[in-house]
Amino acid sequence: MTQVHGTVASGFESVREEFATVADGEARDGGAQLAVYHRGELVVDLWGGEGVEGDTLLALYSSSKGVTALVTALLVQDGAIELDREVSAYWPEFAAEGKGAVTVRELLAHRAGAIGATGGFSLAELADDRVVAARVAAHAPYWTPGTGHGYHALTFGALVGEVVLRATGRTVQEHYAERVREPYGADYFLGLPEELEARFRTALPVRPTPAQAAFEAEHPVAPDSLLAVAFDQQADPPFDVLAYGNSRAVHGAAPLSGGGVGTARGLARVYAAVAGELDGRPPLLKPETLAEFSRTHSSGTDLVTGETNAFGLGFVPLATRYPSLGPTAVGHSGVPGSQSLADPSRTLSYSYARRRFGFLSGPGAPENARLIAAATAAADRRDGRA
Repeated sequence: MTQVHGTVASGFESVREEFATVADGEARDGGAQLAVYHRGELVVDLWGGEGVEGDTLLALYSSSKGVTALVTALLVQDGAIELDREVSAYWPEFAAEGKGAVTVRELLAHRAGAIGATGGFSLAELADDRVVAARVAAHAPYWTPGTGHGYHALTFGALVGEVVLRATGRTVQEHYAERVREPYGADYFLGLPEELEARFRTALPVRPTPAQAAFEAEHPVAPDSLLAVAFDQQADPPFDVLAYGNSRAVHGAAPLSGGGVGTARGLARVYAAVAGELDGRPPLLKPETLAEFSRTHSSGTDLVTGETNAFGLGFVPLATRYPSLGPTAVGHSGVPGSQSLADPSRTLSYSYARRRFGFLSGPGAPENARLIAAATAAADRRDGRA
């Protein structure tokens, strides 16, 4: 049986029990972390499995999309970026090939059709958001913008990041460090300092679960599909999700579509600052900003993945995925099965991270449903709502 380490506050013992089943089941041979904040207090801080400690840094892939959405929401709240202004008003080159009418809102909602470029990208190119942004800006969209939505897996962060840079003269990474990571001491990095790389390297390398490896072998991606474009399978060599997650260049540059590195407790702290008051500071997002960014802007069949899903503005409206969550719950998953979120209706934040990854285009690992249900139930009991 896998040993579970860490602490839980009184009333959250059931979350530890559920995590123990996960650590001995889905995450048994890869290791996992779980952190939950409630009313500004770290009430769950657990870890278990081979090669993973509570402060082990993990590659959390698309979790960085959620943090990019948070920074963008702050800038919209400040008035520095307007949601219904054309992207090309900030970034004229983006208007090429019929994209001139695409708004910032549509870009954030995965409706721009700007999912890639002919020939794909090398790993070195994917580590450089400005290279990706320039090539995609010059390329025709893969569907008529605004007519449908599709997951911009490897371009979302580069495109939104370029808008932020053009509008403010500063990168998302700089805004995040100044407004979130440093003031809150969040152990999640968009740009991992080289001296902290050892905290990542102490873990075993990112690798797929046996189920993922078998699925990929049995279900190759059709080379002419939108899925192949969005996940860079048309490149030579094709995108290698393992090499990307284990790359020091990716960790250092932090491409915003998937290059963030951190701990579950670090991302739980980021989202705790969204969920409610933290360290005596008010929530990062005002209610009207949160309402707009959490509102569903895209839903139905995803043109890239073929799945039925939903997007807000950068964030995923997570009540559509986890019914126990409140209507303004927001966050994002990552390819290892990680899931991080804020549920302002409960002043709750949650982050689950694991080293082994699940299905490439899918949402957070299935065990998140059980863990989130346990966390929300415990919070409701603590608040006298159960």
